[in-house]
Amino acid sequence: MIDWDDVRYFLAAARGGSVRAAAKRLGVNHATVLRRIAQLEERLGARMFEKLPTGYRLTPAGEEVLDLAEQMEASSHQLETRVFGRDQSVRGLLRVTLPPPLATHLLMPDFADFARLHPEIEMEILSSGELANLTNREADVAIRVVYDREALPLNLHGLKGPELFGGFYMSRDRLTEWQAGPPNPRWIAIRGHGVPGWTREGEARTTGTQFRTMDFETQIAAVRQGIGITALPCFVGDADPLLERVPDTGLHLYGPVWLLTQGETRKTKRVRLFTEFVSRRLAEYAPLLAGLSISRD
Repeated sequence: MIDWDDVRYFLAAARGGSVRAAAKRLGVNHATVLRRIAQLEERLGARMFEKLPTGYRLTPAGEEVLDLAEQMEASSHQLETRVFGRDQSVRGLLRVTLPPPLATHLLMPDFADFARLHPEIEMEILSSGELANLTNREADVAIRVVYDREALPLNLHGLKGPELFGGFYMSRDRLTEWQAGPPNPRWIAIRGHGVPGWTREGEARTTGTQFRTMDFETQIAAVRQGIGITALPCFVGDADPLLERVPDTGLHLYGPVWLLTQGETRKTKRVRLFTEFVSRRLAEYAPLLAGLSISRD
């Protein structure tokens, strides 16, 4: 009898092209991948891979097994989502993925309200810049900012929320100093993002020397300390009492906020309760997200 776990290791190696890639994807060591593939080859009585200097290449037998393995994987995911979709209880695990700024600066109070309303739902918040795969059940609900609806996979079901805008901000003290005269402030960049064109000319120009950060919270700390100008979502910048928008600069659209679910998963009661709850809260925050309000009250 074929062990599905052995097949998973085979698929990871086939897709990654090497044992190392498979081990990284599955979060195991190199030896585990080799052992699992060897077990599968022994069961089937055929070699799955040829080892080349550039990596692993499927043998003819491996090519044939790959087609069947992908069918097994699809059936496994379908089985999980159908069973999950029939679960109408208001208890159990609910995984939600969203960008860190939306979690820490906007929706965490709402997550707390939902948790108090439904204490038997075990919430897991996946707050990261990485996109969790809903099809593979890495998360049950995704809250994402997506400008183009066509960029989303066809198998995802979406509730479109309000549009999210960003602006340009400085600390109040640094803004007062700058308006009184030179020197021009620095541009605070995050993760290698480019400098907006308006900062190179006119009254709002910045110096050529940037200040770079690698995460959002450090970016906010830098602008609060008066290091310079930066771009922030309006719901963050407008709600911060230490910051002000830079005069004579406009807002820019990031995109609408979407609540996304997949297939049968969206039919479960806890997923429906959560998406309906958060959708209502997001609608209330529409002015804040659009840069038309300076507080959540």
